[in-house]
Amino acid sequence: MFFATLASGSSGNAILVGARGRGFLIDAGLPAARVLESLRRVGCGPEELEGIFVTHEHVDHIRGVGVLARACGLPVYATAGVWAAMAGAVGALPAACRMVLTDDTFALAGMNLTLVRTSHDSVESYGLLARDGELTLGVATDTGVITPDMRAKLRGCDALIIEANHDGDMLWRGRYPRFLKKRVAGEFGHLSNTQAGEALRDWIGENTQKVVLAHLSAENNTPALALKTVVEMLRGHPVRQKCAQLKIRVAPRHEPHELIVLGEERGSNTDGQRVRAAGAAGP
Repeated sequence: MFFATLASGSSGNAILVGARGRGFLIDAGLPAARVLESLRRVGCGPEELEGIFVTHEHVDHIRGVGVLARACGLPVYATAGVWAAMAGAVGALPAACRMVLTDDTFALAGMNLTLVRTSHDSVESYGLLARDGELTLGVATDTGVITPDMRAKLRGCDALIIEANHDGDMLWRGRYPRFLKKRVAGEFGHLSNTQAGEALRDWIGENTQKVVLAHLSAENNTPALALKTVVEMLRGHPVRQKCAQLKIRVAPRHEPHELIVLGEERGSNTDGQRVRAAGAAGP
């Protein structure tokens, strides 16, 4: 099983997930040409993609969905509420490309996927639990709180991509107008570094190998601060004894993260050989 963030933040989001030469995207919030170039940089061709799952309708998650789906003939998976909210922005797609999700579980690119409800100021918003055999990847960004669904479904994953959007002090002392500060820090906004650390203390299990901190604010956070906050929250916690090999990284804002491989190697490339890492640390 492999994955990589292709971009992460309010300027655009996309994540590649796959196994055995088959893959799919979680969101495509970049121009389609940039998505394809980022895929090339991590060693994935568009012919490996079998669909796009859309978490919610905000433009930084759907900007390239329509063009990419039409250019590559990719089916787009989203719930009915997300489809209704993004239809105008995505544009016309063949009926065969409009996959409306009516259940919490579905199959894509040979993997079993489960919707994970998040809490965001959108019509609907979801994370995703991807399972390939015994390996699991949990993805949850764009949420103001840790929802009961996140807490129930994301414990004990082999890898996690979790939002660490802002530092509380930087947000409240920063330049944002008060209404926007309240929105970011509110129930339907974004997780802080501290909230991410608290969630990881609960979710990380003995099998957890990789954590990627994602969707960092350019204004109210830094990669070094997000990493430092989370690592310090985990240091001395029982999780440190459970998974001594755990690696925590930060998703680059504008560039693809290196391809991370869980379990069997994909071809002759191992984790860390595709693209320069943005950062890594052990708790």
